[in-house]
Parts: sequence; C-alpha cells; structure tokens
Amino acid sequence: MLRYTLMRLGVFAGCLVAVWGLVYFGVVPRGLGDSNGMWIVLLALVLSAPISFVVLRKERDRASETVVRRVDRMKAGLEANRSQEDEAVDAARPREQAS
Repeated sequence: MLRYTLMRLGVFAGCLVAVWGLVYFGVVPRGLGDSNGMWIVLLALVLSAPISFVVLRKERDRASETVVRRVDRMKAGLEANRSQEDEAVDAARPREQAS
C-alpha cells in the first residue's frame, strides 16, 4: 500500500514539474492574479489522476488484494471472538438456571 501511495505521489510530482515548466515557458496560460500556484497544482492533479489510473493499474490491484486480505483476517478474528463470547454465555446459562 505504501508503495502504491509513493508511486502515486511520484506521478503527481512529475506532472507538477511538467505543468510548472509549461506555465513558465508560456505554453499554458498563467492563473489570474496571484492564483498561479494554485492553478499549477490544480492542473497537475487533474493530469496525474488519469495517468495514475492507467499506469499504476497493476500496483493498485496488488494494493487492493492486500487490503482485502487484511479485512478478511479482521472479520475472521471478530467471528472467532464472537463465537468465544457465545460459548461463554452458553456455558454460564446452565449454572444460572440451576440456582
């Protein structure tokens, strides 16, 4: 998961540098007034999203498999705890009824 996040940040950083260069050389228009920095970041975000979606597909699939495994383990642990609790309650009931 960390690897995917770092790769995604790398794609964003590359887009940020590319957009900054394009704005610096006048290929892409500057933002209005003092909004130039925000314009560059926003445009880099818009460009990096589809690039990441296509280029990092395999890494995203690996990360999602890891998340699914973790969730399955957590569900199994919760179910084991629930069944232990049910067994403890069932074991305590005959004692209560005998009193």
